[in-house]
Amino acid sequence: MTDGETHLWLIRHAPVDGPRGVIHAPDAPADLGDAAAFAALKARLPAGAFAVCSPARRTRETAVRLGLDAAADDAFGEQDFGVWTGRRHSELEAEFGVAYHAFWQSPGTNRAPGGESFADQIARARGGLARLPAGNAVLVVHSGTIRAILAIALDLAPDTALRFVIDPLSLTRIDRLQDAWRVAAVNGR
Repeated sequence: MTDGETHLWLIRHAPVDGPRGVIHAPDAPADLGDAAAFAALKARLPAGAFAVCSPARRTRETAVRLGLDAAADDAFGEQDFGVWTGRRHSELEAEFGVAYHAFWQSPGTNRAPGGESFADQIARARGGLARLPAGNAVLVVHSGTIRAILAIALDLAPDTALRFVIDPLSLTRIDRLQDAWRVAAVNGR
């Protein structure tokens, strides 16, 4: 490893142990039952790496299940959907109608009422990345956070970065080099 490089091991948290079709709140628990997936993922992680997670319960639980002593950092939290948080998409569509559909026409830059845009999340993640030390860093975070970091690494527009599929318990590997980025793998299972 060259001095100053940071090797990022980005893990999306385990599936939410709750109903589908909901914009889950930070206190939503993780389904930690897939022992084989956890064992396979844990075997791929570097020993002694700096570990960070978002403050959300599901990321903290996933980190603990992986045997990581991860510090929570707000910079790596999921996008804030404001008053839409905790609600079903079908309810939001019925209540907000045209405004709900307009949001999804440009989700990279639009904000849910009282929330932040994906572009805002990218800016927040950029600040968190700037604080990471050189060496190996394992981040147990959200699909949106991983997409935000991919947007930074690949210099992508917010709407473009939202095209990445990031599955629960997947591993994305990115290296921050001296003057560039290198993407080694996305959504590895």
